[in-house]
Amino acid sequence: MSGETIALEYPVKHQGHEYGQLAMRRPRVGDMLAADKQSGSDVEREIAMFSCLCEVPPEVVREMDMKDYRKLQEAYTGFLS
Repeated sequence: MSGETIALEYPVKHQGHEYGQLAMRRPRVGDMLAADKQSGSDVEREIAMFSCLCEVPPEVVREMDMKDYRKLQEAYTGFLS
């Protein structure tokens, strides 16, 4: 299953590791179901989805610059179109 690598303009540091890029895999129906079961807002569920697809802790996604987060959103949307 192919995916997309997203280069971060503003790397994120979390627990001693610096994330300069994230590899997002293509989403599956099960990913959508798991994210839908998360409590919280739509944004919190989206963060849970991106965390799962990129295989990083949710804190990494939460700490991202909004410009880089937008790249994740665009990659995700691209998988669905």
